[in-house]
Amino acid sequence: MFHRPAIIVFFFYLLFALPIFNGCDQNRIYDEYRHFDRDVWNRYETKRFEIVVNDTVSYNDFYIGVRNTTDYPYANIYLFIDSRFPGGQTYRDTIECLLADRQGKWLGRGLGKIKDNRFLFKRLVRFPAKGTYVFSIQQAMRTEDLTGIADIGLRLEKH
Repeated sequence: MFHRPAIIVFFFYLLFALPIFNGCDQNRIYDEYRHFDRDVWNRYETKRFEIVVNDTVSYNDFYIGVRNTTDYPYANIYLFIDSRFPGGQTYRDTIECLLADRQGKWLGRGLGKIKDNRFLFKRLVRFPAKGTYVFSIQQAMRTEDLTGIADIGLRLEKH
């Protein structure tokens, strides 16, 4: 059973800790992940992200999030990223994300089987028009079923 002073101290810390944790992510505009069943990414499976943009003045940074398991058989992953603008224009980028160093040590954060990685994709981007932007991500590893990928994500932050 808690004593009255212990409860007061607990709520005091909680009152001051919540704004600190909440304020750590002030620049986040969008942050979503898509999961893969059984941690397997088929080469034809595309994960789609839609971002509604109203701000065409601010600069933004794009990040790609990769959550891999320690069962992932490679040190890197190549991705195709397709971008569709509100006016219908489309662009394709290919990026490489390093998931392990030369000695095979996982680079992502996490203590268990899942490693969480974030990679800068584009920096200082300003959206040319208001509207819905669609980003699609597909693995480009030339492997039919890529094992060991749990989630893929897209994050947009104000610069």
